[in-house]
Amino acid sequence: MKKIPGEFESFLWSYRLSAMDAEKHKQRIIINVINYGKWKHWKKLYKFYGRKELKRVIETTSATEFRPPALKLISLLLGIKDFKYASRNIKR
Repeated sequence: MKKIPGEFESFLWSYRLSAMDAEKHKQRIIINVINYGKWKHWKKLYKFYGRKELKRVIETTSATEFRPPALKLISLLLGIKDFKYASRNIKR
């Protein structure tokens, strides 16, 4: 089990860090660090998961999971042009 950097603990306040797996919970870790972290945390996230994996997770996560300013900046930094949006089509 890959250990999650301690710097990410404050962004995962509702989780027990010791019970989380860096691979199994990577989507939640990435979302929270992007939404609430600072530049230094983003750099650590980039180093921890790598550009390719970060981009893949962000592109396959609903854009509504991210705070708009964070999403805009991360998309510019990683060259992401298209995001996944959840359908609001409700059938009755």
